[in-house]
Amino acid sequence: MQTETLKVGGMTCAACAARVEKAVKKLEGIESASVNFATEKATVVYNPAQARISAIKDAIKNAGYKVLDTSKAGAIDEDKLRKEKEIKTLKIKFIVAISFAAPLLYIAMVPMIKWFSLPFPKALAPMNFPLVYALVELLLVIPVIIAGNRFYSAGFKNLLHRSPNMDSLIALGTTSAVLYSVYNIFEIANGNFSAVDSLYFETAGMIIALILLGKTLESISKGRTSDAIKKLMGLTPKTALIVLKDAAGNTIEKEILIEEVIPGDIIVVRPGAKIPVDGVVIEGETAIDESMLTGESMPVDKKAGDKVFGATINANGLIHFRAEKVGSDTALAQIIKLVEDAQGSKAPIAQMADTVSGYFVPVVCAIALAAGIAWYTAAQAGIVSLPAGKSTLEFALTIFISVLVIACPCALGLATPTAIMVGTGKGAENGILIKGGEALETAHKINTIVFDKTGTITEGKPQVTDVVVNEGGSLPPGSSPEAGLPPPPSAGDTPATPPDYLLQMAASAEKGSEHPLGQAIVQGAQKKGLEIFAAESFKAITGLGIEALIKGVKVLAGNKKLMDERGISLSCLEAESDRIAGEGKTPMYIALDGRLAGIVAVADVLKKSSKAAIERLHSMGIEVVMITGDNKKTAAAIAKQVGIDRVLSEVLPQDKAAEVKKLQEDIRDTFSPAFQNGKAKKQSASTVAFVGDGINDAPALAQADIGIAIGSGTDVAIESADIVLMRSDLMDVPSAINLSKSTIRNIKQNLFWAFGYNVLGIPIAAGALYLFGGPLLNPIFAAAAMSMSSVSVLSNALRLKRFKAAR
Repeated sequence: MQTETLKVGGMTCAACAARVEKAVKKLEGIESASVNFATEKATVVYNPAQARISAIKDAIKNAGYKVLDTSKAGAIDEDKLRKEKEIKTLKIKFIVAISFAAPLLYIAMVPMIKWFSLPFPKALAPMNFPLVYALVELLLVIPVIIAGNRFYSAGFKNLLHRSPNMDSLIALGTTSAVLYSVYNIFEIANGNFSAVDSLYFETAGMIIALILLGKTLESISKGRTSDAIKKLMGLTPKTALIVLKDAAGNTIEKEILIEEVIPGDIIVVRPGAKIPVDGVVIEGETAIDESMLTGESMPVDKKAGDKVFGATINANGLIHFRAEKVGSDTALAQIIKLVEDAQGSKAPIAQMADTVSGYFVPVVCAIALAAGIAWYTAAQAGIVSLPAGKSTLEFALTIFISVLVIACPCALGLATPTAIMVGTGKGAENGILIKGGEALETAHKINTIVFDKTGTITEGKPQVTDVVVNEGGSLPPGSSPEAGLPPPPSAGDTPATPPDYLLQMAASAEKGSEHPLGQAIVQGAQKKGLEIFAAESFKAITGLGIEALIKGVKVLAGNKKLMDERGISLSCLEAESDRIAGEGKTPMYIALDGRLAGIVAVADVLKKSSKAAIERLHSMGIEVVMITGDNKKTAAAIAKQVGIDRVLSEVLPQDKAAEVKKLQEDIRDTFSPAFQNGKAKKQSASTVAFVGDGINDAPALAQADIGIAIGSGTDVAIESADIVLMRSDLMDVPSAINLSKSTIRNIKQNLFWAFGYNVLGIPIAAGALYLFGGPLLNPIFAAAAMSMSSVSVLSNALRLKRFKAAR
């Protein structure tokens, strides 16, 4: 079996995606076909011995859609331009539609308002000049219909293929209103001036204008799907500096295009330059910033034999390395592939309105047709009497049109997008950016949230947390004991307390270091207003620490391995060191003149909102998971501080998405927060959200049902996410979920009211009241009922403006 991903154009809703799937699955040799409407991608698994890719493309084209070429260079840019053009076209169509629909609505409604007077041209008075009035309405609705032509082409095409969608509802409703209105223009022309009260051009015009607005907003949110991939690709340098032998046998350096690099090439990377491809260091020492791949802010020390990865940044040393993985095999290329695969996979998002519409449209059509025929037959047979002034055909046609008009899809079409528009707007006001209705719809189902540690639960900026002084001192073997710290450089320079003096000496030594831990110590001393002394000598010891001479005092600052190499015993501070490590901090040992002077602890401090946010999530019955590359002890210490339920430690960057997928496949026992005794226990599948900020988080953000990016994170993480928290405040995570729940509840209410009007109105429109001696529903009242359903839906959606985010 082979897997092929195709870009499909021309889809307007979920029903279109279902149609493409159905068309492809009919072919012989197709194992599976999944079409993602959001990303406009079809993923097909097929047997190449039975099905050819050309046949798959033909099936998609025959279904009425386009297959876009994404194989050629610059395809991403072309796709972006295509989407920008689509958005621009929709905006123009909406402006055209609303420009004609607004005056059409005014002309239609003002004559009906009797309780106060509004300006209105006398030449258009419907009672005096009914034909002119009707023709002006017709002229105004024609540009609106032209602007919304895509609804008719797609809607009627899907009806013919027996797969109606939202476009079909719009097309049927507006066409019914227009055709009935055109019929009444002929009635007016034939002298039946009362038919002027049965014009519904404004209904069709406003439906098209409002739906075009919704489609425009939808296209804007979908138009950014390729930006994340483009930014990932932009990380790779364009050229590489390789070592070659010239004709004379001399070693030279030559700059070549990145595409020309092959495994085995020796590449030179100077300080500040990007690593072009993956490989192994063969000469030199340096520290490399891998934050764009790992999300970790601290540079990683590299020496001969260590691996380096493409797109990472060489901080301070000159290195030579041998290229091992190039092109699509590099770590960055694999991350790009993971993002593409995760984004292209089909998420289990319910398209409620489209699903219901598939049954609603044919049922309404059947009811309208059956009611029209039944009443026509009964009237012809003399079983029922006709209303005054109506023929048998007009009577039956009135019922047929009334059913279609009252079942107009305006409220059904507005139920979801209006709530989503208000919900996402309210989210933006609170610094919660939700990228479209799908994310808003899915977020309310979340029962598991995975937090990346660095930069998400923690600040992502190392800080000094503890300064521990060795009161007794510890000397190398054979030395005579000598209590306390060595004497200060001079009385005037020394702070009042030993901890400050220890921090001052450590900071003075670290002043020449570029390592983030060293910089954190310097910043810690500066915050306390301590003077930083000039170093008489300085030496960085790769992977261990630093050595410096400050005011005649030899200062060593580094890890346990450095102290062991210099024969400095750490036993007297072992308990303190274990305590510090157990709290998730990094102990930096400081020795002065060969004696252990103390420990400066550096840690990535927890965000102030982390613990409160996790407590809030627990109160909502949501399981909280932390994922990190840290060792188990450090990870467990951080998790304990904030009350996290589950820890996934020592996870490699490329494995984060796989861990998220495992959680998605879990069927877990959940408990209602209101019944902690377990009586409300039930089985539920995990709907997983991932919260992160680094490029390495992009695949996991895309794989999760909902990806939530921290606003202070990388652009790629933000582009890959469904929700972006601009304030970097974790309290916005439960707020985003609560907003989703409020919006989905609002959408369900809207759909209930929209269908409620139809369920009550359709029997009345079909003549239920007239059957028992009551009035026959005039289509104008049917249209009024439809309008009321729209008003109720809009008013209910506006209630979301009262939503308040937790802080």
